[in-house]
Amino acid sequence: MAKTRVIVVGAGIAGPVLAIFLKAKGYDPIIYERLESPGEGGLSFMLQPNGLRVLSLIPGFIEQIPGYSPDRMVHCSSLDGKEDILIDNDISPDTMREHFGFPLIGVRRAEFHRFLIVTAEKHGIEIRWGHQAIEFEQSEDSVEVTFANGIKDTASFVVGCDGLHSNTRIALFGKEKASFTGLVQFGGLSPTPPALRGKFVNNYGNGRHMVSYPVAEDKTSWAITTREAEIKEDWKTQHVEQQNEIRRGPLSDWGYGAGDLVKTGQRIVKYGLYDRPELKSWFKGRVVLLGDAAHPTSPHLGQGANQAFEDTYHIMRLLKKYNPSASQPSTELLSQVFIDYQDLRLPRTSELVRGARRQGEARVVEGIDACRARDEKVRAGSHDDAARMAYYELLSGPFRDSEL
Repeated sequence: MAKTRVIVVGAGIAGPVLAIFLKAKGYDPIIYERLESPGEGGLSFMLQPNGLRVLSLIPGFIEQIPGYSPDRMVHCSSLDGKEDILIDNDISPDTMREHFGFPLIGVRRAEFHRFLIVTAEKHGIEIRWGHQAIEFEQSEDSVEVTFANGIKDTASFVVGCDGLHSNTRIALFGKEKASFTGLVQFGGLSPTPPALRGKFVNNYGNGRHMVSYPVAEDKTSWAITTREAEIKEDWKTQHVEQQNEIRRGPLSDWGYGAGDLVKTGQRIVKYGLYDRPELKSWFKGRVVLLGDAAHPTSPHLGQGANQAFEDTYHIMRLLKKYNPSASQPSTELLSQVFIDYQDLRLPRTSELVRGARRQGEARVVEGIDACRARDEKVRAGSHDDAARMAYYELLSGPFRDSEL
């Protein structure tokens, strides 16, 4: 009997992980990606215990992740030439494992992505590059996907993992207007200064915020958020002249090692941060969204990739619950899977998207008095029991004992 074919749209961060799980559970996944090959786009992100808990279900995977774990979480302020440590916590791998079972791991996006692609291919998953999905025609028991190059393919169901600019989302629900938040980010990769070795740092300034963390023993990734005029959301590397302006600009004097990172930044990118409307549903018929395609978020909580992995766990758990044999599912069965999936995940991710938005607004304030008030809130936050409990619950998800 032929295995149930599943088309995964998008070979970014979520798609290969989902395909590996689908293959392991007896499905026949194939990934289509609009890019011609793995790219160098994006900077980095932090794999957190909730995301790693899902990835640990892939045998031998997390032990080989190319990245680096920080030892200290430092929140500091640099105002009027004065540096102040607001919080300094132990987040060493041993401590994080004691509390959550997994550490934090900073990864370069491009390097982690290449590792994901190689892992998916080792699991026998075919990835077809240069295929941009543009149309989804549904029938009683299948979906025919048409790509911009004229190729067509058919599967039992489709999962759109095609990210922030999801064609699957547009095809299902129409094109939405993205609204500029007023915040701009730029960042890069730098040699780690001695003062920042092993440290995950939030550095607060007047009208700006920097997050930095190690992604290798000698490399630190960093991103600065400021309020500027609207620019595109394209994550493109700046021209040489633009990068040099940033390296020589006023941010190069920022305290607590931030200025050193700016001065030595490599491949500096700059991009606007945009909000998108929250969807009321994540599926139509036999096509469903996952990850950034379903719930795009600003980066201020660092949960984008980790929440996509939680989505993956829950959709696989529900497929196993309702279709344990991985046989050809009816539209009614898929509807039950997708309804349970979105009823669980949509409220949760919407709350995190709003939380990330609030975090960005709270971090980037202007005027010395406003900045000092912000700094005191940050300092007091380390003693906020409700906030600590919410953080603990976030990193303890999405399961205690796997149902896969």
